[in-house]
Amino acid sequence: MAISLTVVVAVLSLHLLAFVFAIGAEMRRNTGKVVPDEYDERTYCVYGSDASTTYGLAAAGLLLVSHAVLNGVTGCLCLGRGLGGGRRCCPACAYFLSWLSFLAAEACLVAGSARNAYHTKYMGNFTKKDLSSCAALRKGVFGASAALILISLVVALTYYWAYSRADPAGWQKHHNEGDMGMADFNPPGDRAREVKA
Repeated sequence: MAISLTVVVAVLSLHLLAFVFAIGAEMRRNTGKVVPDEYDERTYCVYGSDASTTYGLAAAGLLLVSHAVLNGVTGCLCLGRGLGGGRRCCPACAYFLSWLSFLAAEACLVAGSARNAYHTKYMGNFTKKDLSSCAALRKGVFGASAALILISLVVALTYYWAYSRADPAGWQKHHNEGDMGMADFNPPGDRAREVKA
């Protein structure tokens, strides 16, 4: 199987776009600020926009599509026809690492998006200063997922390269060499008529 430039460009562009969204999510993380309520002595948290959650989920979706394209083209290694002998080792290792880095990046992106969407509601008593900070996503979660996306990209392209090198023939035609002929098809109803006659 030859390496398809279309597949490489699709996987590369989807991974890089997911990387950009993950970096954007890190830059636009939600941070809360404790402010006093103007009507009573309670405090509450005021948050900025939720753009980071949207960026994180967009990155997760793009990474999922990229991984689906790659596994669709290669036949997912587990569902396609098997590779012979020693040709299986390098693609299998790269396949395992590809899934591992993909799942780690997806977990960081989805968990980071969910945690970023969580907002501390009311309330603290302003005089007791119960509410001293607001819940926020730790810095670096989306940054870690961006690094995992790049690792996933490198491993995915390595897997595609190793798989295409290990599968030299592509789809092979099997010709009927005449060793075995095809039998006539007799439905069960025809046999019953032959027996009665």
